[in-house]
This record gives sequence, C-alpha cells and structure tokens, in this order.
Amino acid sequence: MSKWNLRASRKPTGGKLNRLSKKKKSSRRPEPLFTKLGEVSRKVKRSVGGHLSYVTISSNIANVTDLSTGKTRKVKILSVVESPANPHFIRRNVITKGATIDTEAGKAKVTSRPSRDGVVNAVLVEAKK
Repeated sequence: MSKWNLRASRKPTGGKLNRLSKKKKSSRRPEPLFTKLGEVSRKVKRSVGGHLSYVTISSNIANVTDLSTGKTRKVKILSVVESPANPHFIRRNVITKGATIDTEAGKAKVTSRPSRDGVVNAVLVEAKK
C-alpha cells in the first residue's frame, strides 16, 4: 500500500501523467495506531493548523455509561471480547470503536475512537450480577 494520497501516475490508456504538485508531508497517510489494553498512555500529535489531537496508545480504564440509570463511571477494562473491525484484535486486545469490552461493571460496547479521541467511552450492554 502506498503511503501517499496522490493521483495515479498513468492515464487509462497507459500514457504517463505529469505531476500536478510536489510530494508534501501533509499528503501522507498516517500510520495506523491501535489502542491496546495496558497502563494508560497518551500521545499529543500536531494536526493541520497547529491544533493538537490526543492519541491513546494504551488504556485500561473506560468511561462506561449505564443507559438504564443514566450514570457514567470509570471502570477497569479486563479484556476485549468482540471486535467488528478485525477478528485478530480480540487476541491482541486492541480496542477500537464498536468493540465489545469486558469491564468490572460488565460487558460494554466502545462508542468513541480511542486512537483519535484520546479516551475510551463505552455503553453498558450487559451488567454483571
């Protein structure tokens, strides 16, 4: 996979196209950064316009909301149970949006994008008795 988001270098007929502009660092694709289960660790990245974005490298804490009571609390993540993004993420304990995690409160579904938002937010699906 190419790391540049540029126009194709050839025409449909096979002829060569001249480049419209030079390669710029802003045209590169970012490397995929997966949030893993572990001690809380975050990274600050500079984005376009000098803004800062926070990336979660690893986390063992999630903000879990119980929809029946409407209360949110911080709970410890025990493991990743299900991941619609990639079945191998379960074995590697990679937390992505839509992943089902096992917490001290019960099973919860991740609603945030930890590798973009800098925090793991989840909604309680099945409470522990």
